[in-house]
Parts: sequence; structure tokens; C-alpha cells
Amino acid sequence: MWKPEHRKAACRKGLRYDSDMTDAEWALIERLIPASKRGGRKRDVNVREVLNAIFYVLWTGCQWKALPKDLPPKSTVHWYLMLWNWDGTLERIHHALYVAVREQEGREASPTAAIIDSQSAKGAPKGGLLSIRKASTRARRSRGASAISSSIRSACY
Repeated sequence: MWKPEHRKAACRKGLRYDSDMTDAEWALIERLIPASKRGGRKRDVNVREVLNAIFYVLWTGCQWKALPKDLPPKSTVHWYLMLWNWDGTLERIHHALYVAVREQEGREASPTAAIIDSQSAKGAPKGGLLSIRKASTRARRSRGASAISSSIRSACY
């Protein structure tokens, strides 16, 4: 139920876009962003703006090429999104925010119970990453199938 304190907490007034992070949100996330690599060129992109651009695409559902010009270029934003997905940064950000919200609500950081209905269980992907890899590899022909077909061929001649 929406109460006045909930509406006040969800208010996004004063931000450039509704999807932009507040200073308090950025304070939670900033430490989870990996530093730039040593030995290379210094990072010249504002990482907070990259996250704001990612959130803008997620919030509005717009195409990458429709990003506003005051956000970093779409290629830069997309590259960081793929990098952070690959190295686990997005998962760490999600977990930190999840824990913070639960603690803010006066709950334990991790839930102690879960309810799963049969429809959710049926629709869930089975097997995790290993099954994805198996599904994307090319199917092999079994030895039994090739033996049967060769015996049929020899019997027909």
C-alpha cells in the first residue's frame, strides 16, 4: 500500500531524467564499479553517466541509437553493459541494492523462506549455464544410428 513516506522515497523530482541515480543510490553503487585497468589509458568516461544511460534504456525501453546526446555514446554504454555483465559487476550491484532495500524495510538481508508455484517451476530454465552450452552445441549422430543405417544399406544392395 502506498503511504506518504513511500511516495516521498519514490519521488524522482530534481533529476535530469526519472531513470537517473540519486546521490544516495550512487553512494551505494560507486564502490562496486571496478577501477580502470593499470598500464592503459586513463578512463575518460564518467561511469555514473554510463549507468544513468543503461538505466535510461531500461526505464524507457528505447533503442540504443535513441539515447539522448547528453549521455555517453551508445557504443560506450553498450560496451560497459556487456563488460559488467561478463565480469559479474551487474550481479554485485543487484545484490548490494537488494540487501540495502531489505535492511531498509527492517528485514533480514537474505530471505528465510520462499514460495514457488507449479507454473513458475514449469517455466523456469532447467540446468543453468551448462544446459545452455549443451543446447548451443551441434548435435552428434549416435553410433547406433549410423550402424543401423549402414546395415539397411547393405541389405538393400
